[in-house]
Amino acid sequence: MQCRGIRGAITVPANNKESIIAATKKLLMEMTQANKIEIKDIAAIFFSTTSDLNAEFPATATRELGWPPNLALFCGHEMNVPTDLPHCLRILMLVNTEKGLDEIIHVYLGNAKRLKNES
Repeated sequence: MQCRGIRGAITVPANNKESIIAATKKLLMEMTQANKIEIKDIAAIFFSTTSDLNAEFPATATRELGWPPNLALFCGHEMNVPTDLPHCLRILMLVNTEKGLDEIIHVYLGNAKRLKNES
């Protein structure tokens, strides 16, 4: 078993707690379902947002989903690049898996789909 990174991104409609939590939950669920991940196999999750999203920590969504409270989580802001996609939430999920790199499915939702070609 190896630790693999799974990327995901989604645009958030507004800088408020409800929108950030809802978008984070949606992205986490899509990432785990697309890759058939069991929560026990997640090693850590890194969340980042563009600087225009600061009303809530995205990691809070894992608690609302009932995920383990001792799961390693980290939140931060992306570099403030002038041409970056606004209101964007990104996730890097580190997962223990038997899957090869070519079997990992990275998930991009909403306007963040354009990032798939840029990563």
